[in-house]
Amino acid sequence: MFFVSCSSKLDVGKISLENWKNDRNGCKGLRIQDLEELKKLKNTFLEANNQELILTFGRPDRVELLNKSQIYFFYYLEPSAECEGGKNEKEPLKVLFRLNAINKVSEVTITTLNP
Repeated sequence: MFFVSCSSKLDVGKISLENWKNDRNGCKGLRIQDLEELKKLKNTFLEANNQELILTFGRPDRVELLNKSQIYFFYYLEPSAECEGGKNEKEPLKVLFRLNAINKVSEVTITTLNP
């Protein structure tokens, strides 16, 4: 007996996934256009798995491991330091997906703070 895990894209409402995936590190300012929709939907992403996030939003801009059991996926909404000429005076706005030990989203935060 074996199990097959099938991941599918998440429902993102009116968020433009084409813009999202074409705005790596928030450099083009396309992701920020969907901020209000993202705020409305953020709690619907709870319990999604890491593969569903990647299928939906693309590869995270940054991944941070915490305590060997939690991972943060960073998606920048404003230009990050990785953008050309990216020397920010303040931390850019970003969405953080916090994944627990079994790779399920346990928290979604839109913030300028780092975990």
